[in-house]
Amino acid sequence: DKVVRLIAKDVPAFQLEDYMPPENELKYRVLFIYSEDTIEMDPVKYWRSYGKKQNDHLESFIGKHKDLEAAVSQIVSPSDAPDVKLRKIYDHTQQVRNLSYEDSKSQQEQKREKQKKIDNAADVLKNGYGYGSDLTWLFVGLARAAGFEASGGFVSTRNDYFFNDKRMDSKELNSNIAIVKVDGKEVYCDPGSMFVPYGLLPWYETSVRGLKLNKEGGTWIETPIPESSASAIRRTAKLKLTDEGSLEGTVTLTLTGLQSIPPRREFMHQDDEARKKYLEELLKDYVPAASEVDLAKQPDWNSSEVPFTAEFKIKIPGWASSAGRRALLAAGIFSVDEKHMFEHADRVNAVYFHYPFRKIDDITIDLPLDWKVDTLPKDVDQDAKAAEYTLKFEQKSGTLHITRTLRSDLVMVPKEFYASLRGFYQAVKSGDEQQIVVLPNASAASK
Repeated sequence: DKVVRLIAKDVPAFQLEDYMPPENELKYRVLFIYSEDTIEMDPVKYWRSYGKKQNDHLESFIGKHKDLEAAVSQIVSPSDAPDVKLRKIYDHTQQVRNLSYEDSKSQQEQKREKQKKIDNAADVLKNGYGYGSDLTWLFVGLARAAGFEASGGFVSTRNDYFFNDKRMDSKELNSNIAIVKVDGKEVYCDPGSMFVPYGLLPWYETSVRGLKLNKEGGTWIETPIPESSASAIRRTAKLKLTDEGSLEGTVTLTLTGLQSIPPRREFMHQDDEARKKYLEELLKDYVPAASEVDLAKQPDWNSSEVPFTAEFKIKIPGWASSAGRRALLAAGIFSVDEKHMFEHADRVNAVYFHYPFRKIDDITIDLPLDWKVDTLPKDVDQDAKAAEYTLKFEQKSGTLHITRTLRSDLVMVPKEFYASLRGFYQAVKSGDEQQIVVLPNASAASK
C-alpha cells in the first residue's frame, strides 16, 4: 500500500485519467496533484518558497502608509491599555464593509457602484470596503501602526481539508489570519470573518495547522481551540406553574462566542419578521413539548462584541402531569438537543464536534398558592473530565430553582471511546427525565 507521487507538468487535469491503467491492474495508490506552482519535490523548499511569496505580498499590501498611522490615532487613545487598543482596532476593522458577504456583482454593476480596485491597505481605508482577506491584512497593518508585533498567516480550514504539508498543495492553506502579540501572549484573530468576536477564530480555523509568515518563509503553527467557557448557550427562565399545570413566563436566551456567529451570519440580510420567526422556532426546538413562544426583544444582530441576547414570553401547556393527588414536573425543560443523542449502541466512525461549548440553564418556577414540593430528585454531578453534566434542585417558600450545566471540551472522539461517550449522554438523558413531585392544594389535602 505505497503512495506513488506522479508529477504531470503541463497536463490538463481532465486528461490525467488517460494515464491511469485499468483498476484491476493497479498495484499502488496513486496521488495526482495538478498544480500551477513550480514543481518541487522537497516539502521544506516548497513551503519556504510559498511562505516568502505570501509574506512579500502581505508587506506590499500593508506598506508603510501614513494613512494607517493617521487612522490608528483616531481609533485608539494613548492612555488605552494594550488589550483595549487592539480590541478597538479589531472592532473598527470589522465595521468596514465586507464584500465577501455580499452577493457577487458583475463588472457592470461594480462600475455603476463605482467600486474601485483595492491594491493596498490604504485603499481599504479610503474606499471603506474590502474583501475578507483584505480586512485581515488591514488589521495587521493597523496593529503594527499602533506599535504591536503583528504577523499574517495562512491556515487550512478543517471543514474543507485534513491538511498534510507533504502533499505540497498551497491551495489547502485557504484562509488568512492575524497573529498579534499582546502582553507577551499571541492573540489569534480573523477580522475578515464577519461576527467573529475578538480573540477567537471561526470554528473551522481552530485546532488546524498553518503557516505564520515571515521573510524567511514562515514557521508552522497550530491554531488554538477555545475553551468551552468561551462559547455558551445560556437560558434564564422565570416561570409560574398554573393551577392547570402549564408553565408561563419569560426566557432570556444568550449566545456567546462561537455560538453567536451562525444566526448573525444567516440572517444578516433578513428583515425583523424573518429574524423573529427564526428565534421563536429556535426556542421552541429546545423544549421537549409543544410550546407557545413570542419574541419580546430582538438581540443585537450587528456587533460581534455584544452577546446575542433575545427575550421571550413562553407558555408550555400541560407541563405538569397528574399522578393521583400529585403532579409530576420533568426537570429538563430545555433538553431536546440531548434527548436523542447517540441512541445507537455501535459506532463505525469517530465522533466529531465542531468546538467545545457549554449550555447553562437557570430556571425559577413559582408554584401556585397552596401547592408545595413533595419530593425533589437527587442532584446530579456527572464528571467525565472532558465533559461534565450537573443538575441541582432547590426549593424555598413555594419556589423551585433548577440549575443545569452541560460542558463539553471534546472535538474528536475515536470510535474506541464511543461507549464511554454514549454512556455519558445516557446519564444526561436520565437526569433530564427525572420528575419533581408536587402536591396541588396541599393545605386543603392536609385537613
